[in-house]
Amino acid sequence: MASGAQTVEIGGRRLRVSNLDKVLYPATGTTKGEVIDYYARIAPLLLPVLAGRPVTRKRWPEGVDQPPFFAKALEQGAPAWLPRLPIEHSSGAKDYPLVTETAALVYLAQVASLELHTPQWRFGRDGERRAPDRLVLDLDPGPGVGLAECAEVARWCRTILRDLGLDPVPVTSGSKGIHLYAALEGDRTSDEISAFAKELARALEADHPDLVVSQMSKSARPGKVFLDWSQNNGSKTTIAPYSLRGREEPTVAAPRSWEELDDPALRHLLFDTVLARSDAVQHGADDPLQPLNAAAPTGSAPSVAAAALAPYLAKRSADRTPEPMPTDLTASTPAPPEAGRGAVSDAPRFVIQEHHASRLHYDLRLERDGVLVSWAVPRGVPSTPATNHLAVMTEPHPLEYLTFHGEIPRGEYGAGTMTVWDTGTYDLEKWRDDEVIFTLSGATDGPLGRVRLALIRTSGDGEKSQWLLHRMKTDTAHTIAPAPRPRRAVPRPEDSGLAASTSPISPMLATLATPAQATQASDRWARDGDGAWAEFKWDGIRALGTWDGHRLRLHARSGTDITDRYPELTAGDAGLGSEPCVVDGEIVALDAAGRPSFSRLQNRMHLTNAAEIQRETVRTPIAYFLFDLLGHGGMDATRLPLRDRRALLEDVAAEAIDAIVVPPVVPDVEAALATARELSLEGIVVKDPRSPYRPGARSEQWLKVKLTLTQDVIVGGIRPGKGGRTGRIGSLLLGIPSSDGLRYVGRVGSGFSDATIDRLERLLDPLRTDENPFVGVPAADASDAEWVRPAVVAEVEFAEFTPSGTLRHARWRGLRPDIDPADVAR
Repeated sequence: MASGAQTVEIGGRRLRVSNLDKVLYPATGTTKGEVIDYYARIAPLLLPVLAGRPVTRKRWPEGVDQPPFFAKALEQGAPAWLPRLPIEHSSGAKDYPLVTETAALVYLAQVASLELHTPQWRFGRDGERRAPDRLVLDLDPGPGVGLAECAEVARWCRTILRDLGLDPVPVTSGSKGIHLYAALEGDRTSDEISAFAKELARALEADHPDLVVSQMSKSARPGKVFLDWSQNNGSKTTIAPYSLRGREEPTVAAPRSWEELDDPALRHLLFDTVLARSDAVQHGADDPLQPLNAAAPTGSAPSVAAAALAPYLAKRSADRTPEPMPTDLTASTPAPPEAGRGAVSDAPRFVIQEHHASRLHYDLRLERDGVLVSWAVPRGVPSTPATNHLAVMTEPHPLEYLTFHGEIPRGEYGAGTMTVWDTGTYDLEKWRDDEVIFTLSGATDGPLGRVRLALIRTSGDGEKSQWLLHRMKTDTAHTIAPAPRPRRAVPRPEDSGLAASTSPISPMLATLATPAQATQASDRWARDGDGAWAEFKWDGIRALGTWDGHRLRLHARSGTDITDRYPELTAGDAGLGSEPCVVDGEIVALDAAGRPSFSRLQNRMHLTNAAEIQRETVRTPIAYFLFDLLGHGGMDATRLPLRDRRALLEDVAAEAIDAIVVPPVVPDVEAALATARELSLEGIVVKDPRSPYRPGARSEQWLKVKLTLTQDVIVGGIRPGKGGRTGRIGSLLLGIPSSDGLRYVGRVGSGFSDATIDRLERLLDPLRTDENPFVGVPAADASDAEWVRPAVVAEVEFAEFTPSGTLRHARWRGLRPDIDPADVAR
């Protein structure tokens, strides 16, 4: 497999794999590419072992010569299609992955999950934990003994177990000892099986005290085999058969025959030997684990649908609502529908339901992976391409919901009347985690007809994430399946060092405009041959990202290197491809409703201590919203028109990590403003699609329209507080640079928290001076002012500028360390 990053398709899933030449086993030179290849090829034998079992991963991202870490809860960057189910812990429920397909194994290998550990029980199809379906005995050699002694104890265990009607299968663990597995009927609890295993261990210890020990104490193990019965505990896990081990060499927990255990030269097997054996099994040889897999209790493995429907079932009760409550999820999960499928009879189904709940809205549901992926659309399907409607993802619904109509009782989830507005089939063009493009074909006499739509995620993830529902301009009325969008051919200027540069670049800036001015400019640009172009204005901090093919570096608008402040973006593979590039975007922190919150971002943007950053990363996650690309692969893209830079950006970020998002462009200024108001966003930026990127320039080809008026200001003075603020900061005196100096624009004294005042006092005390930095400060405001050097930039929101140029009703929003005082302008 080649080095670098590439996108592969496995079973209808698109996965990005990278750093394939990275050596994970230095002693043998085994690479990540070889690990991925192993898990892809062993899948036919490993998947039945993992079926229905939550998987704990042991990861070695830097190789087996570096410390590993256990991953229980599924990481944030995991694909949305990977099924998961919760397990309660003392700190709350954690979602564990269920590995049901080869693509899932490849994903785990891509993130260096070398070892896969599972319990002895499976989830049932209802998502509930079942009784254990297997017994495991871990034969662990103490100092002075080896595999030969473990094999001897294994034979003694086999004699006892066969007398009880159990036929154990040996597995050399790939680490030190041997595991014995025996299939169970599934009619005993984990506690009961654990107690039985403990008694068996004690009995063997009594019969063979010179070689067997059942005590946990390590001091009792030298010269003996520890018969570990405790892994039958419902909270414990064991390395999965066929899993790699994170040892010096790439050994495998390998199923063996009893004849092999009789060999005095018995040893652990390397992954290439296990692959050769798996090839033989797939050509007709016996799989040693087949009796164990075949003996699994009926209905013991949940489908992808069962995992996806867990939130739906948790919110409803069959005795309180007429909604369908599926109890039989035994049907195999269908493969994801393929883009461009041609036969109408094969097309997946959809339904749009009119839902008179607390407020009228419409529910759009698309069949996928055995469930109905669902969105609530308050205003329904847009009637024209000029209007975009908000869509909020809800929990997946069962397929039986395709025909559901009725009254959901008051007090129940979703109470109200629901009817089928239209239903039919759809043709899929694209399904990604942040974009779905499809063509709906409604009922012959239905209100919808045939319409091509796009769902574009704007914020959040999973349930309650927010999307835009856009009606495409060209409906493919005469084709069964729309063709995938062709990649735009982009003219290539001569190469330069821009895309590979690590020095900070000044970003291009927008000019403030009113909605009317922005609309007029957009109409003018549209008449010149291009359509309208509006982007949402995100309430965060501007950041230029420099990607070298391996790591992303970030610089604030001021040029400050902020790379280490946002490790979720910069510590690993950002997924921007193998070529270097420079991108422009906004770092945002989302609130509980999925909206950018500048006040939440204040918790992150000032931190420089690594421990504090790591702690706050969990409490205040951020995202990087990209909107432009300045260079790629050594090419200076700044002279390309915006529409072509955008095409390049979408290609570069197509497989980016979840924290990196390319928000949609809205082709209608009024619709963009309406959506921004509906979502309580800061505003929009209207752009000329032909505009080049002018680093450091404020251009009238980019117009920002703010729904909340904000202004960058420079702090030049302090007025002491009174009453409850006596001895502390009461208000700050503010200015904006002008041709005659720092022009005074008023004071701000509201919006401060105690923590903010503490931070301001630490920041401003060293800047105190006797010199008034302002021009035009009234005597009343200057009478008790304490001056500071004008080096700190902040942001305030306000109602308007008065005729004299001062801020009316100013309120503090936060510090702006990302902005240089020289860049502040009205």
